[in-house]
Amino acid sequence: MSEILVDTDVMIDFFRNQAAAVAFIRKNAGRLALSAVTEAELYSGVRDAKERQALETFLGLIPVIPVNREIARVAGLLRRDFGKATKIGLGDALIAATCQVGRLRLHTLNTKHFPMLPDVVRPYRKN
Repeated sequence: MSEILVDTDVMIDFFRNQAAAVAFIRKNAGRLALSAVTEAELYSGVRDAKERQALETFLGLIPVIPVNREIARVAGLLRRDFGKATKIGLGDALIAATCQVGRLRLHTLNTKHFPMLPDVVRPYRKN
């Protein structure tokens, strides 16, 4: 059962084979999920066929939560409530809403982007 929503920055580190990210993903296998927003962001950074294949293989192993009407509604309200003060983008609002609706804990290196989530976790520190 998914408990952890992994943010894009952690996944980028994982695909770049950074040790802390790889260890985090391996340690929590079976507990992880991604937002469809993260999936889109990861595809936008794919540089070649080899990277695309690695991404598609990984995405076949982990649940990807689609944006539905409830997530869209919550994201819109979060952006309304936090947008001016924090400059939260729509992508981050959708990721935060996915956490709230799915009762998931977000693991990200960009904790300041998610002030609306009281239990955000920074899974590791970069050197």
